[in-house]
Amino acid sequence: MTDSEERAGRRGLSAWTTRQWLRTGMAGALAVLALLGVAGAWMLGRTASISQDLVDVRSPAVTTAIRLESALLNQETGVRGYGLTGTADFLTPYRQGRAEQAADLAQLSKLLHDDDVGLRDIKAVQDAMETWRTRIGGPVAASPPGAPSTLASDRAAEGKRTFDEVRSALSRQQEHLRAEQAGARADLADMMRQRNWVFAAIALFILILAGLVFEGLRRGINEPLERLGTQARIITGGDFTHPITATGPADLKRLSDEIDLMRRRLVQELAFSEEARRRLDAQSADLQRSNTELEQFAYVASHDLQEPLRKVSSFTQLLQRRYGGQLDERADQYIDFAVDGANRMQTLINDLLEFSRVGRVHNNHQAVDLGRALDRTLSSLSLSIEETGAEITYDPLPTLIADSTQMGMLWQNLIGNAVKFRRAGQTPRIHVSAVRDDVLWRFTVTDNGIGIAPEYADKVFVIFQRLHTKDAYSGSGIGLAMCKKIVEFHGGTIAVDLTHEHGTRIVFTLAPEPAERPGPGELVGADASQAVPAS
Repeated sequence: MTDSEERAGRRGLSAWTTRQWLRTGMAGALAVLALLGVAGAWMLGRTASISQDLVDVRSPAVTTAIRLESALLNQETGVRGYGLTGTADFLTPYRQGRAEQAADLAQLSKLLHDDDVGLRDIKAVQDAMETWRTRIGGPVAASPPGAPSTLASDRAAEGKRTFDEVRSALSRQQEHLRAEQAGARADLADMMRQRNWVFAAIALFILILAGLVFEGLRRGINEPLERLGTQARIITGGDFTHPITATGPADLKRLSDEIDLMRRRLVQELAFSEEARRRLDAQSADLQRSNTELEQFAYVASHDLQEPLRKVSSFTQLLQRRYGGQLDERADQYIDFAVDGANRMQTLINDLLEFSRVGRVHNNHQAVDLGRALDRTLSSLSLSIEETGAEITYDPLPTLIADSTQMGMLWQNLIGNAVKFRRAGQTPRIHVSAVRDDVLWRFTVTDNGIGIAPEYADKVFVIFQRLHTKDAYSGSGIGLAMCKKIVEFHGGTIAVDLTHEHGTRIVFTLAPEPAERPGPGELVGADASQAVPAS
């Protein structure tokens, strides 16, 4: 293999994921274990087979052959004693030996039914014994008792020769059976040794496999994860410039690359956030300077501008009273314009100051009974209510933590607008409701007035935005903007319900207790670009 092929092979292995490594390793280990297991199972089966043959066949065959030899010897001894003495008692061993011979031959034939050599040995013993019984044993046993048998003495040499053949057949049979028994024992011992070696190899392989798995997990997973964790802790400690080095299998390398990409993104975001913070600090400083200038302007408006405005208003009114009707009609019109402009200017300045005081001067939060605050508002509006014949109803209202002055201003603007913007020739009907909506209270002020077109639903809450001329409806156009600022100061929202028909429905929410209260001089909500702080 060339160097380039070797490097390509290493690159191919390095592209393997943890799952691929685990699958390949487990597949190889299971294959080897399966082979060793099959070999071990075969050896166990072979050992059991040899042991069963030795216990159930070979050893019983040797024992039965020895019993057969004893039975044949008993027959020969009984016949020889009977032939020499003629005593009938000697025939008992002969007859018993014949019975035992038949049983032992049957047992040997059963044990050695698949052993050709053993069956031939049985046949040789049986034939030799049958020859002896035909020539010697049977005729001698048939002789009359009481006197020695002449046949026994006549055939003594033949009897010895034929029974020696029986002994030779028995010896050959027992030698074969003992040799097979010894061979089975040797096979069993050899198989047991091989079995022990195989199981020792299995145990050794399992130990080696466990060591390889442990080492592979340590090098391939634990160490890369520990290095990754160490580098991550360095980054979490504040060193965002520390790079993440990719090590380990392909999936852990991808994880390291993704974490390093996240680190680079964090560095970029931190740089952007730092730049944004610097810009925000600069804007905050500019805003603080602007607020300071606006506070100075509010101070001038509330003190320095009021005095010249009062003088202009007083002298124009005095001019109107003293010279009204003495000049021509155009002069009277000019004087009326001057008086009206001065009065509207004074009203506008006062409303603007009240608007700027929301959250600054009026910032005393305490338990406020909104029902009682609404009663006080209705009392202050009693003149306009009586003049218009307005019918005002309201549901039970809750007690909230709020600024009582601001709540009074809220009701006064909402009820005052509902009375002011009524339909001609129709009695104003106004209803105030309150329901709990999760953690907030939702209030509605519904009237049967002229209504608000959907395209003006947001515009009406902008300061100085009027939908009608001052000749049609009086006012400075600051009322709903004041309501919006008060509601948002108390952690709620306000809007026009566009689904309501035949009038206007203002919906606003209030928190039982504001989570955060803007400090003095802070601007609230959408009015931050429009409100004018006061001193």
